Amino acid sequence: MHPLPAFNLPRDARDPSAGKDLGDLPEWNLDDLYTGEDSRRLAADLDWLEQESAAFAAEYEGSLDTLDSDGLLLCIKRYERIKSVGGRIMSYAGLRYYQMTTDPGRAKFLSDMQGRITDLSTPMVFFSLEMNRLDNARLDSMLAENLNLARYAPVLRRMRAMRPHQLSDELEKFLHDQSVVGSTAWNRLFDETTASLSFAVDGKNLNLEACANLLSDPDRETRRKAAEAFAATLGDNIRLFARITNTLAKEKEIEDRWRKLPTPQSGRHLSNDVEPEVVEALRNAVVAAYPRLSHRYYALKAKWMNLDKLQIWDRNAPLPDADGKTIPWSEACRIVNGAYAAFDPRMAEIAAPFFTDGWIDAAVKPGKAPGAFAHPTVVDAHPYVMLNYLGKQRDVMTLAHELGHGVHQVLAAGQGELLSSTPLTLAETASVFGEMLTFRKLLGTAPDKKARKQLLAGKVEDMINTVIRQIAFYDFECKLHETRAGGELTPDRINEIWMGVQVESLGPAFEFMKGYETFWSYIPHFIHSPFYVYAYAFGDGLVNALYAVYEEGDPGFQEKYFDMLSAGGAKHHTELLVPFGLDASDPGFWDKGLNLIAMMIDELEAME
Repeated sequence: MHPLPAFNLPRDARDPSAGKDLGDLPEWNLDDLYTGEDSRRLAADLDWLEQESAAFAAEYEGSLDTLDSDGLLLCIKRYERIKSVGGRIMSYAGLRYYQMTTDPGRAKFLSDMQGRITDLSTPMVFFSLEMNRLDNARLDSMLAENLNLARYAPVLRRMRAMRPHQLSDELEKFLHDQSVVGSTAWNRLFDETTASLSFAVDGKNLNLEACANLLSDPDRETRRKAAEAFAATLGDNIRLFARITNTLAKEKEIEDRWRKLPTPQSGRHLSNDVEPEVVEALRNAVVAAYPRLSHRYYALKAKWMNLDKLQIWDRNAPLPDADGKTIPWSEACRIVNGAYAAFDPRMAEIAAPFFTDGWIDAAVKPGKAPGAFAHPTVVDAHPYVMLNYLGKQRDVMTLAHELGHGVHQVLAAGQGELLSSTPLTLAETASVFGEMLTFRKLLGTAPDKKARKQLLAGKVEDMINTVIRQIAFYDFECKLHETRAGGELTPDRINEIWMGVQVESLGPAFEFMKGYETFWSYIPHFIHSPFYVYAYAFGDGLVNALYAVYEEGDPGFQEKYFDMLSAGGAKHHTELLVPFGLDASDPGFWDKGLNLIAMMIDELEAME
């Protein structure tokens, strides 16, 4: 069924105290999914799901290899419908929970639905197992003779990529049932813990979102206090976070070992439909670029701030001459809509109902999940975007980012439930492209050199957070899982691994405060979606290359771009990039995107 969304945190979180005079901020209207926990439609869907899952298993289990092409097509369509109904239920339960993770009633409803859906879907486990056992030649023959069945070839190809790593039917069913009290339970513990954390700053108790925001406050003393509060609270909870991390890493190691997956990253690469060597080329290109990107930029920032060394609370500090103005919600909407419309009016049209029909939840509220995400729900509904909007320029860029996801998800929905799902590496393309459109729009209308410098510096910092920081996160995960394979990791050992990659990626411009070694512990990607983070860097590099093609005036670029988004998961990244003359498997491909960041730093240096 649809997984609950992983939080999107390429940028640091923001604080309610900055959110005054923002205007009316929208909230979700989840009625398009269900009108409440007691909804008749929800009850009917649960009843249908129970009956149809059992009927599906009774009809097809043990006989997939006897079906002809028409029979297999009907089987897949019935499977797709079951997935859709289950996805709608879990989307509703998850989105309500993320609106207020501290509400026991919502937490119970989510847990109950997870347990119910897991139980109801258990009879379906056989489907992928038997599909993976089909003879290659026979399946190829059926795909060749039936064009309607051939539509599902990408789904079957990705499913069958796990064929060498498939366990026995009995073990697969056990893992499916056990997940509710395994990784799912540990994920919930992490979410509820982070949502309930309290950070003491100047006599006020702040939540994670609020405290993290102060790390970008104009006042340096405020940033220092926030960093120390962050370190103190995370330090108080570090044993619990280490326990969660150790348990999930060990659980993953056990399952990977049974599945004979060669590396901890292999499962993510398979689900992303990307070759390990492509990811390795990306990682190596970014790490090699640390000195000319992050190290150089932060040295420049230290100079702007008249500091010999930056402290970690200076990393996302505004520039000394920043105006710090608050951008009302209506203005943020105008900026992003204008940038989208200037590229192609169709993008603004697709985005319109997000603003008017309750598809965005923007305000910071007690108990609300931190960060931002866009969740596609199911293809016969629509996506929902969650923000924590506080009126900063970075919040506007986050709106552009998540709205890009939403537009992509709307366009891909035409592929149907199974084919609409886009691998994470490509799922970041539309979001980062939406950011780039918004940034270029703002840069083109900058009134003076000061404003241009602010925009360039902000974009460079965002790109460093999206590329450099996320690859450092990826390296941290790789080293953590590799080390965990040798035995349990103490909090101090995890802290050491974290500091190693942080020192390497941020460079000599920084000193690191005592307590910063625990800052790995609040990052949800490590818990919810191991090795997810490289998708940000993949998407950013891909978009930088795409945008270069766009700026060169490639004929029909907009049509090619819409075709790419509309493909969803129906095509491999190599196919999608061919119309643009790009190839992500070329080691030099990633340097194009990294060079764009370097050119922006060049311009900033030239302004001195």
